[in-house]
Amino acid sequence: MSYEKFLKELPPLSDWGERVYTRPEFNYPDELNAAVELLDRNVAEGRGDRPAIYYKDLVIPYGELLAGVNKMGNALRKLGIQPGDRVMMRFPNTPTAVAVWLATLKIGGVAVMIMTMLRSREISYRANDAGCKLILCDAAFIDEVEKAIPAMETVEHILVTDGTHPPFQSFESLWQSEPISLTPAKLSRNDLSLIGYTSGSTGDAKGTVHFQDDVLAIADGYARNILKPTPDDIFTGHPPLAFTFGLGGLLIFPFRFGASVALLDQFTPENMLKTIVNYKTTIAFCAPTCYKMMMRLDENSEYDLSHMRLGVSAGETLPKLTYERWKAKYGVDLLDGIGSTEMLHIFVTNRPGDVKGGATGKPVPGYEAKIVSEEGLPLPANTPGLLAVKGPTGCRYWKKPERQKGYVMDGWNIPGDVFMMDDEGYFYYQCRNDDLIITGGYNVSPPELEAVINEHSAVKESAVVPAPDELRGAIVKAYVVLKPGEMGTDVLVKEIQDFVKRELAPYKYPRAIEFIDALPRTDTGKVQRFVLRDRAKMELA
Repeated sequence: MSYEKFLKELPPLSDWGERVYTRPEFNYPDELNAAVELLDRNVAEGRGDRPAIYYKDLVIPYGELLAGVNKMGNALRKLGIQPGDRVMMRFPNTPTAVAVWLATLKIGGVAVMIMTMLRSREISYRANDAGCKLILCDAAFIDEVEKAIPAMETVEHILVTDGTHPPFQSFESLWQSEPISLTPAKLSRNDLSLIGYTSGSTGDAKGTVHFQDDVLAIADGYARNILKPTPDDIFTGHPPLAFTFGLGGLLIFPFRFGASVALLDQFTPENMLKTIVNYKTTIAFCAPTCYKMMMRLDENSEYDLSHMRLGVSAGETLPKLTYERWKAKYGVDLLDGIGSTEMLHIFVTNRPGDVKGGATGKPVPGYEAKIVSEEGLPLPANTPGLLAVKGPTGCRYWKKPERQKGYVMDGWNIPGDVFMMDDEGYFYYQCRNDDLIITGGYNVSPPELEAVINEHSAVKESAVVPAPDELRGAIVKAYVVLKPGEMGTDVLVKEIQDFVKRELAPYKYPRAIEFIDALPRTDTGKVQRFVLRDRAKMELA
């Protein structure tokens, strides 16, 4: 199999989650190029003049997008990108981001999309870990990439797009004169397509590897069977394409079914509502926090969402009250679901016309799910335990064999979420089994954040936990022990927060900081996070 050339970067095959292909949708040919299936096929089937992307005042048909992708692919090959080479991409949600991703896959490159919010240390870590050969970056977001250059080990070229930023060369200057025809790479269904990075409870982000058939499987499993898209659908949403939630909902799903996507490159609740209204979008992908914010903004029902047929919610659990209020206000189902970067997309979800408020739903067709003990033993209905799942996609960590054993047990993927299944087979989210904080749909790793907070000159040590929050579900709260002689003031709180924002993606900063004399510890010296979590809950009450 073609992933064999990467076996030294992948975990042992015996530690992979079992890949299950129980449905005909997943019977892909051995030779498979995901980009060809998502783009070329639409033009070949007569949709060349149909809109693929709406963006501000632009309407880009499939045929025009294909021509641009082919030009970019030719330019990438001239830069030396060969099948298997990793290409880092740092973009907001723009047509360029979509085209670069497709061009990279079409020539056999491996896409490594990262968020625009990341800081230089996070960028250099991912570039080195993935072994990226090329970085393509929106000109407006090149500054942190430039700061990361001294720490990069494998990057040979850095180019900017959608603008200029000397001394970096413009990618447009390379691809616009290229021919519009491109011979796609001959790839296997098991060739690498992308590496998605995820934050967990263990500090450094982990790269998750996905193959060509994984890209199609999430569309043919979740989208085909749950959303049932047609070429007349228009997708939209706010998740970055660097999140696999956004990559699926705003690129893979619409293109798999010849539909369109309305891209939003800067999120505010107002921008999101205007995008839904102005483009008459039919399917939206948002985190629960976003739906709450949109309802608060639209108190007087000034926005006509009558054309919208479904909302998809993931990133954090969808509160029952949020679902009920949205349904009552707009008459549209919000489909809560749970996925993970390791599994690429949603694997348990509610269904249109079969939404059970407060429940996450049932397994996506093609996936199996059950509740198990920490030892992997099946648990009876109505008993909380670890969610275990398997299907056509599965976890494969890049260069993290020790972490693989913590995610896969006896062929089942264990995302680390505690669920309960009722007698009717609906799954209900309970909590995370690790210390990961989910805030506003973003994952924050406490060890990573604590390591940065502890770099501040006034800090002796810190511990980070979630604190309940009505809007975001939880906020990041830091309990900080100061060095002798330092005073815990409001000025110091802001100074620590600003310090974190400079070093890490701003969404990770602690919105609340409390100074304490000492962290609670066990007899062996381990920080008792549960004590701090309980304290944060009590302080809210």
